[in-house]
Amino acid sequence: MTYTAINFKEKLTKFHEHWSPKVIAEMNDYQFKLVKIEGEFVWHHHEGTDEVFLVLEGEMSIEFHDGEVHLSSGEMFVIPKGVPHKPNAKKECHVLLVEPRGVSNTGNTEGELTAENNVWI
Repeated sequence: MTYTAINFKEKLTKFHEHWSPKVIAEMNDYQFKLVKIEGEFVWHHHEGTDEVFLVLEGEMSIEFHDGEVHLSSGEMFVIPKGVPHKPNAKKECHVLLVEPRGVSNTGNTEGELTAENNVWI
């Protein structure tokens, strides 16, 4: 086993595209993914799992049909499974996602923002 810490900043220099999560670690059946976001995403939900957004740098919001949550660096939010949501960020924001292996970034919605799954950096 290698005893090396995972450095978020170093990993974030390895890609530039937005809305394309990259896997940096696994724990049991869960993956830790870094993603850069900017602009508006699509409305979607994840039928079988909750989803964790932890903001590392920047600010973002997540819209719901009945409200909105704003997140800044050092804050996190758990979206319960099945709840439709639409993330967005006015400026580039760096986020750590925690979700089960195999979860698509667009959940129940397929489209041009659907990213390739299980891409490691």
